[in-house]
Amino acid sequence: MDKVIVTPLKQIFHPKGDVYHGMKRSDPGYAGFGEAYFSTIHKGEIKGWKKHTRMTLNLIVVSGEIEFVVYDEAQKEFFSVKLSKNNYQRLTVKPGAWVAFRGTGEHNMLLNIADLEHDPQEAVNIPLEEIDYAW
Repeated sequence: MDKVIVTPLKQIFHPKGDVYHGMKRSDPGYAGFGEAYFSTIHKGEIKGWKKHTRMTLNLIVVSGEIEFVVYDEAQKEFFSVKLSKNNYQRLTVKPGAWVAFRGTGEHNMLLNIADLEHDPQEAVNIPLEEIDYAW
């Protein structure tokens, strides 16, 4: 899917505490910086569908496990990936794709490094039922 990039991220293990890389300006998917925020989702809950018209998302799971589903309406194509400490990667989603995600771990938290500041006018939300996906 051309609106998605999955980038393996470096983990540096240290006896006093580990380092988890997030994003560098030289990384694929970097489109500038607008804001970074954390979001939680309870196990079994689903958030979505949301489509950003200008914002690029860079999603990293910092705790638990989260299943992300991206839907490209023009190509009628789904992409899904579960991210966690054991599958530590960054999911980049370009504008124009629908995104939803489900908490599959016990305590789930993601970090979004977005290229734009939050603007409620630049995103579209629809109910989960409007896109047929078997969770």
